[in-house]
Amino acid sequence: MIDFPTGVWRKATGAARNLRLSSAQDLVNRTLAQHGLAPGGPDASAPPAEASGPAGLPAALAAMLARKPKGGAAAPAATPAGASFAEGSFTCAAGTRSYRAYVPASAKDGVAGLVVMLHGCTQTPEDFAAGTGMNPLAETHRLVILYPQQSRGHNAQSCWNWFSKGDQRRDRGEPSILAGMTREAVARHSVPADKVFVAGLSAGAAMAVILGETYPDLYSAVGAHSGLPMGAASDVPSAFAAMAGQGGVAPATGPAMRTIIFHGSADATVHPSNGEKIAQHALDRGPRQSLQTEDKGNAGGRSFRRSRVLGEGGTDLVEHWVVEGMGHAWSGGQPSGSYTDAQGPDASAEMIRFFLGGAKT
Repeated sequence: MIDFPTGVWRKATGAARNLRLSSAQDLVNRTLAQHGLAPGGPDASAPPAEASGPAGLPAALAAMLARKPKGGAAAPAATPAGASFAEGSFTCAAGTRSYRAYVPASAKDGVAGLVVMLHGCTQTPEDFAAGTGMNPLAETHRLVILYPQQSRGHNAQSCWNWFSKGDQRRDRGEPSILAGMTREAVARHSVPADKVFVAGLSAGAAMAVILGETYPDLYSAVGAHSGLPMGAASDVPSAFAAMAGQGGVAPATGPAMRTIIFHGSADATVHPSNGEKIAQHALDRGPRQSLQTEDKGNAGGRSFRRSRVLGEGGTDLVEHWVVEGMGHAWSGGQPSGSYTDAQGPDASAEMIRFFLGGAKT
């Protein structure tokens, strides 16, 4: 997963902006050169190595240049009769983004909820749907799944701009676009107001956390897989630090947001400590009285550790899964999609259970 914005610069609006972007690009190039990863150099075609420097930073940089997503333009399984996986677009004052919307055949009996799925860098909605296997789950649970598409015109690697100050605030930038797109889908499909959720992978997970923070009145829960906390970065240099586990966290404000986190213990692209920060940030806004449990297990050939925090009535407030030995990939994902690991607990199924308030597994 390429989760850092090399070459993502948006269209310049003035000489000052051009200068800032040029300086940031120079910083990126110098950092790459320090690790022997300059474009076109001897390591440019090498596969990404495991973390070999402070907090895994060199591996993340190598991934930027060398790693190619498996599956590329993968497509999900054939759409069953009565279902649709249609293309669309949404426009508001902040801009326009395309999307794919999966409406299950089971929706004829009423829609039970909406899940917004934010892909990672270099991915597409089709690829993300294939890798996560969310569409079959949508059939089972009568869910509409919305897959927004990041524009390469706004990020050359198709990353959501989680590191940009202008894309971390309510009614601004990408949060405004994604929230507006969500509201439109809620109205179109008559989705219950308390059954609207958002999840993502990597850069998509970082943006999902931002949406949960900035629109708690719209989203009821967040799923963050291999992501970063709100306020982890505010510019290009701090994005490098955040991915290496050295980023900050925004002050805990606003209402608590139910959050489920997945992260691989061997993630060399986004340091696993970021998952811990997402969990702690959610807990800091939760009730003072809660019950915390810890358990371990095995699923799909991988062991995992899970921390659960329960509120009144036994409601899951926060779940934090650490999948042992897994890298930067969707746990329990389908090999037809990019950045998936077929081993480990099924992150998609667990997120849906968490979102809908299902029983403990």
